[in-house]
Amino acid sequence: MNIFDELKWRGLINQVSDEEKVREYLASPGATMYCGFDPTAESLHVGNLVPLLCLVRMKKAGHHPLYLMGGATGRIGDPSGKDKERDLSDPELMEFRLEKIKGQVRRFVERNTGERPDIVNNYDWTKDLTAIELLRDVGKFFTVNWMLQKESVKGRIDRDDVGISYTEFSYMILQSYDFYHLYRPATAACRSAAAISGATSPPAVSTSAAVPLTKTSRPRPLP
Repeated sequence: MNIFDELKWRGLINQVSDEEKVREYLASPGATMYCGFDPTAESLHVGNLVPLLCLVRMKKAGHHPLYLMGGATGRIGDPSGKDKERDLSDPELMEFRLEKIKGQVRRFVERNTGERPDIVNNYDWTKDLTAIELLRDVGKFFTVNWMLQKESVKGRIDRDDVGISYTEFSYMILQSYDFYHLYRPATAACRSAAAISGATSPPAVSTSAAVPLTKTSRPRPLP
């Protein structure tokens, strides 16, 4: 069975940008996918469990999941689900949190697969970008018109009391740059997301909102 069909059977698929393309991509072993984890706290939380389990299931199906640490995006702040600006964290505190989360990911993956996870950090390919390079070589591919349509922006931009800073407005650009960077060497054409918050390049799969933790109904038997 295609791992996509298994995840769908389990009720773990919430949104898909192109279902047939994703199914085709996952039809043969060795496909690469990733999910990002920003160090906004010292520990992962229960909401991270579903995407982690999905990546573990991808590994067991013979694929190559990447566990993306948000060393760069965590410094900016994800505006989705927030009605006001996040407080910017101290870089040393971010690194401390990042190491804690990496340890949790390693233990979880090793316990469930017997192998060490492939952990990457978007700070590694973002830290040397100059402002000119980001605006000219990356920002040129985004229209403000399109960015303003994102729910993470619309919910804030109409509120004069809080609004949204250019910093958090640009979060989706860094998200997409992650995809671009990972896609080039590793063909990481699939992103498993806790939620689609900004500019996710297709094909993408959103997983977390699909199964509430209080759900009691059981999945149908496998055919």
